[in-house]
Amino acid sequence: MAEPRLTARFWVDAYRRRLAFHDIPCFVVAHGDDTAGAVLVKLATLDGRARAFTRSFDLASGARVWAELSSGPEAEVDAAIARQRGFDPDLWVIEVEDRAGRHLLDEDGLA
Repeated sequence: MAEPRLTARFWVDAYRRRLAFHDIPCFVVAHGDDTAGAVLVKLATLDGRARAFTRSFDLASGARVWAELSSGPEAEVDAAIARQRGFDPDLWVIEVEDRAGRHLLDEDGLA
């Protein structure tokens, strides 16, 4: 039996609240499909560098995990995100800005 899944909008709203609780600014850069849109998280460290994360499955365990899609100069990460949006117009893009590099994706409940 399939595991129940949260809607994309519900997950994004919960993630934004969790970030706000830790005083980490974030912005919805692209609003995807409310129900089934995939979510991509960009972490900008405000020093010209960034990382982008996307959810995938760990084939060994079957668990949902956050995998790094791209990292490096922010312009290159933005280009990788633009390519992903070209493939998937329903994609959500959340930009997190934190000099310390906190994104909270490794916390319980966010996989």
